Amino acid sequence: MVDLREAAPSIRLIREGTIPFCRRTVAEMAQRAAESLPSGVHLAVTDAWRPLERQQKISEWIERCIREAFPGISHAALRRRACRWVAPVDQKAPPGHCTGAALDVCLVDDADEPLDVISPFERFEASPTYTFGLSEESHRNRMMMVEAMLGVGFSNCRDEYWHYSYGDAGWAVRMGLDACVYGLVELDPEHWESKQAAWLETFNDRANPFLEGRA
Repeated sequence: MVDLREAAPSIRLIREGTIPFCRRTVAEMAQRAAESLPSGVHLAVTDAWRPLERQQKISEWIERCIREAFPGISHAALRRRACRWVAPVDQKAPPGHCTGAALDVCLVDDADEPLDVISPFERFEASPTYTFGLSEESHRNRMMMVEAMLGVGFSNCRDEYWHYSYGDAGWAVRMGLDACVYGLVELDPEHWESKQAAWLETFNDRANPFLEGRA
């Protein structure tokens, strides 16, 4: 595990709660992806390694949001929908972020303002990587990011345009492999407790993404 700020100096970190650690190979690949982008466009990482407790909180939040947006949903349907957005912590294969093998990314300009990759949709409406109906600008920006990440060897989760990994179980499945490279990894809390506190401050105020865009 390495610090992205040292191992991938071209990467922008634009969220206070991002824990800036991942596997060395992943960091080196992200650096190459960042270097491939045109002048004035930068690769930003919004989430990298996660402790299991962060992953669990995200999983619980997603399930609460689904129940609110879809009253009466069955448990099986709830789990299927939730697992589309966040890997559960109760499965044999650990979530990619908890292995240090996965990165959530976006593109930003010189002022660290995110480039548009979703218009004219709301966030989750445009989450599939190959969403139809994007504006010309959004499609161009999104494909720029996709090509940069895939070009250095990352695999993309097709339901989340922002999620890329190398070496975790999700990567192995998408690549048709029988085994992954990385398993669960833990870091000393001194490396992430302050970041976790900052993350919780913003996370607790997040709106239900399944209700966005509804009248």
